Amino acid sequence: MKILLTAFALMLVIEGLLPFLMPGLWRETFRKLTEMSDGQIRFIGLTSMLAGLLLLYIVRQ
Repeated sequence: MKILLTAFALMLVIEGLLPFLMPGLWRETFRKLTEMSDGQIRFIGLTSMLAGLLLLYIVRQ
């Protein structure tokens, strides 16, 4: 449970970096994201999950 909470905390820190450092870029990126189709957003989500799993596999070796 401690590892899961640590991972969640790190995710929140990383997610907060872009809006904190570059709010204009974050706003524009989010606006473009809202214009994408559901399929495009699902593909981005799938790619992100696969990259995370690959990174976990590499780190855990």
